[in-house]
Amino acid sequence: MNYNIFDRTAPAMPKPSKGTEFCKLLLSQASKEMRDPLVPMAIPALSAHLTDVEFKYCDNKYYELCGQMGHLIGPSGIGKAQLTHLIEAIMRPFREHDETEYKKLVDWQRQVKTRGANKEKPERPDVSFWFPPANLTNAAFLQNAMALEKMGNRTQYLNLPEVEMADHICGGHKAVSQMIRNIYDRQRAGALRATADGVTGNPILRANITMSSTPEAARAFYKKDFTNGFFGRIPFAYKARGERKGRIPRQGAYGEEFLRKLDEYLLRLDNCKGRFDVKPLNKIADQLAGEMANIADLADDDTLFELSHRSIFAAWKKGATLWILNDQTWSRSIGEFVIWFCYYDLWSKVQVFGDMFKGAEESPTNGPKNMLDSLGNEFNEHQLEALRLSMGKSKEGTKGQLRIWKFRGFITYNDQTALYTKTDQYLKGNNN
Repeated sequence: MNYNIFDRTAPAMPKPSKGTEFCKLLLSQASKEMRDPLVPMAIPALSAHLTDVEFKYCDNKYYELCGQMGHLIGPSGIGKAQLTHLIEAIMRPFREHDETEYKKLVDWQRQVKTRGANKEKPERPDVSFWFPPANLTNAAFLQNAMALEKMGNRTQYLNLPEVEMADHICGGHKAVSQMIRNIYDRQRAGALRATADGVTGNPILRANITMSSTPEAARAFYKKDFTNGFFGRIPFAYKARGERKGRIPRQGAYGEEFLRKLDEYLLRLDNCKGRFDVKPLNKIADQLAGEMANIADLADDDTLFELSHRSIFAAWKKGATLWILNDQTWSRSIGEFVIWFCYYDLWSKVQVFGDMFKGAEESPTNGPKNMLDSLGNEFNEHQLEALRLSMGKSKEGTKGQLRIWKFRGFITYNDQTALYTKTDQYLKGNNN
């Protein structure tokens, strides 16, 4: 295992190197404190530039790279607004497109108002917005999705400075879960209804969404959604408050030289078309599947295991985007980032929500834990049994957990001493 998701310290981001030079550019103007969360949070905006692109996943099916999301979580004043500054640089071409579309809409509205009651009204022009405002209504969101589908299957991107804004876009908090699942899975909106003007459309929801909030707001937002698949579909990037420093974080300026280099990369996204099968990327996803099973077994936690499936898929999509940005070329560094994306997402979930996986709402220290780490290098069955009971787990599961740990190569058993011993393989891997 590459990282310890149970540790209070965040998994350290790999250093950008050959093949991930774009990440170095991406972070060049960010304050040191905010560099780690900005890379995974920026990729949904970058992926929104892609159209007519599919990648083959480990399950032998092809997937578009739309439906990417992210939720940046951190205390007030941590620097979450830096994401918006970076997003605005990435989305400049979308802003230019939307200004033209908005002008068409304003001209049409002016013509409608100036026509007399008996005169035929002009038809509404075909307009679509690629980077709509964060206060978009649910009706406008669906109307825009229909227009985007009609005009080339474009992906709309939304950046929500406050997570509660998702309620407005989805038509209320009860509708958020279904809408986000449809977006993630590229399903149709389920919005086919008869109206006075005819029948509304039912578009495929191609959208990428990023959100920001404090930990308290995030816990309140997701507290009823840990078992319906909605929570697992959102990759998280948590930035804890560090030590108190009497210094205001420094940011750079997204000046002409930065934007010129950025545009070269955006052009690679715009020009990429077709179907791709990046075998090294899928090999990393398979590797992660094995590692995630190991982690879930160490914690004996089914919720953690279920969440890991979509963490792997979300990291895989990010890796595909990095592959395109690297001129459709694989590098070892891209694989390192894919692994980190997956672990960072799960680590963030455990840190902010771990105690809520089973319904609790207090005491963040009661989340999933690596139980083997809580035992000595040598231990007996009764010690594991006592540990399980102290964590609210059943006594009956002790023998099964020991069998799994032996099968995974984490421990060995000595018949003479009746003691279990952690293997060198486990100890070395757990110290990475």
